[in-house]
Amino acid sequence: MVASDEKSAAAFRTIGEVAAATGVAPHVLRYWEERFPQLRPVTRAGNRRYYRPADIALIERIAALLDGEGYTIRGVQQLLARERPSGRRASATAAARSEPADAATPTPSMTKHAPGELQGEAATLARVRVVRDWIAAALRDD
Repeated sequence: MVASDEKSAAAFRTIGEVAAATGVAPHVLRYWEERFPQLRPVTRAGNRRYYRPADIALIERIAALLDGEGYTIRGVQQLLARERPSGRRASATAAARSEPADAATPTPSMTKHAPGELQGEAATLARVRVVRDWIAAALRDD
């Protein structure tokens, strides 16, 4: 991110300043605001946009994915949606993926089994129990 001489790195920037710093035209920035829900600059009277440093970092990332890595708009939308889920459902999903607080002491359903020891429904049931325990631990933490 390029900071101008007059402003600190944490200062909000206008659409013109962001366009000059990132090389992305203002009309493209306005279009991206429609396409990427993660990109939401602060708006003031007269619909003047003020971009936070995090917004500018996101703009630089989107530009790099589209121009440098050959992603499509839809591809970047899907990538960002997977990386930054929002809401309570997403936090529960993320918590379910993380280890429970007492993961240091494995339960029988969490231990490794020899090939063929658990098959079919028993293996599925063991995996479901592990996920259930992770979710229960995450809900206790909330």
